[in-house]
Amino acid sequence: MKITKFKETDTEEIVTLFYETVHSVNSKDYSQAELDAWAPIDEKESKMKSWKESLGQNITFVAKINDKVVGFSDLTQTGYLDRLFVHKDYQGQGIATALVDMLESEAKKLNLLEIDVDASITAKPFFEHRGYNIVCSQTVERKGVKLTNYKMVIKIK
Repeated sequence: MKITKFKETDTEEIVTLFYETVHSVNSKDYSQAELDAWAPIDEKESKMKSWKESLGQNITFVAKINDKVVGFSDLTQTGYLDRLFVHKDYQGQGIATALVDMLESEAKKLNLLEIDVDASITAKPFFEHRGYNIVCSQTVERKGVKLTNYKMVIKIK
């Protein structure tokens, strides 16, 4: 596995990975209606444009195996871990760990005191294992559908 900084040419693979991951991996914790609200297929084109911008502005790392995107994660300059997704066929191989290690290292270089994340039900155990603490359970609404996630935080040492 190779981890590189985000390039605009990665955008399409990243957005496709996001949709496939949400609709497969997260299906054990969310209903079909929730998955469709979270990752509506009809928004894929508009997401390509908006994500190209936000991923380019954030500190974004992309994991690749044989030049195929298998995971990605990004962090804002203020310490918000915005996205962390690993391809459905590459779960449990240390990709998320490697990506978050890189982001936490970047946070230290920026002298950030903490990183916060809105973790899905599916991602919550991963972040707890890393030492992130739950601040609160949250309900977010997308397209009239309520989704549960968790505001979590870790102090940067």
